[in-house]
Formats: sequence, C-alpha cells, structure tokens
Amino acid sequence: MAETTLAGTTVPELLAELAALEDPKARAVNEKHGDDHGVNLGKLRAIAKRLKTQQDLARQLWATGETPARLLALLICRPKAFERDELDRMLREARRPKVHDWLVNYVVKKGPHAEELRLTWFADPDPVIASAGWALTSERVVKKPEGLDLPGLLDLIEAQMKDAPERLQWAMNHCLAQIGIEHPEHRARALDIGERLEVLKDYPTPPNCTSPFAPSWINEMVRRQQL
Repeated sequence: MAETTLAGTTVPELLAELAALEDPKARAVNEKHGDDHGVNLGKLRAIAKRLKTQQDLARQLWATGETPARLLALLICRPKAFERDELDRMLREARRPKVHDWLVNYVVKKGPHAEELRLTWFADPDPVIASAGWALTSERVVKKPEGLDLPGLLDLIEAQMKDAPERLQWAMNHCLAQIGIEHPEHRARALDIGERLEVLKDYPTPPNCTSPFAPSWINEMVRRQQL
C-alpha cells in the first residue's frame, strides 16, 4: 500500500508532526487516566480537519500502534467502511481508554455493525470489551429502546455493578443513569439501585458539573427536562 496520501503527507511525516506536539504536562494528566500520550486533542483535531476523510491513511495510522496516530485515524476514517471482524479486532487492540472510547463512539456507533457487535461484546469475559457492549447498550436505551429488556438490564446492574472492574462499572453506571433518565416507568427502581449500591457516590465532581453518581445524575437530568 502506498504511503503517500491524497494530501501529500506520509505516515512517518504525520508521526513526526504528532511527536512535535507532545507536551509533558498533558502526558502527566493523561497518564492518570491510563492514556499514554501528551498531544493536545484540539491540535490533533486540527490535523484531522486538514487531512479530511482518508480511509487508507486511517488504516495505516492505526497499524502503527501509536496512541496519537490511532486517535487521528479514528477522526479521518470512514466508519461505514470497516468490516465487523475488523472492528472487533481493533477494539481488542485498543487498550488505551481514549482510543477505546473514540473507537466506540466515533466509529462503531456510526457503522452498520453496531448491534451485532453490541451483542458480541456485551457477553465478553474481558471487562474492557464488555464495557464497549454496555456503552452501545446505553446508546440504544436512549435512541432505540424497542426490543431491549430494560428490567433484565437493571437485574444485571443490580447484581454485578458494585464489584465490576472500573471501566465496566462506569459503563454499567452510565446505562443505569440513562434508563432512569429516559424511562420514567423504571426510574424509581434505577434510583433505588443507585442509592443502595453507592457506586461513584463520592466521586469528586467540579462545580457546575453533574455528578456521575446515578441518583444525582438522574434527578438533575429529569429536573432539566422539566424546565
């Protein structure tokens, strides 16, 4: 595959450009969240805007294994151009939180394989992979709940969220909050589960931000809906 792109930029040149944006202070902050880069995401998005959509280049950047290159790849790719198995492989390679999140939110959710992958990942024994299944489930809770077993989801959350590994716990908590916000008939139970499990109850939340503690989150979003 030729390295030269439509924009006249090679992969090595882009890697050098990304490396030049490395900021030690940004890296220190990112590493606290499990990410291994110090590139300002606003500047990375500016590069993506310059490159526009280039699927072949996106695949080449992903293949480098470098986190900034993979983030750039996810911004310039064509989500609907990926095959199901390709996306499954990419998620299993995406061990950094930001890469994982962007892959799910910017690519998988916009492609034709979202539902099939949701079902596959939801039941995966790897909690990081399962968290992607829960993230896609939260998307359906909000946008296309028909056919979902919401009481069954609440059963799983009630039984498993308290002791789930961190990334899976966050994804399950997000789903719990969305059920409570979007589906009034299940709101009382969602609030009760959140209150009893106390997951993220003491999570430090900046002023003017909504707490990720599900009861607080649900009540605040419902309050805003009623304004």
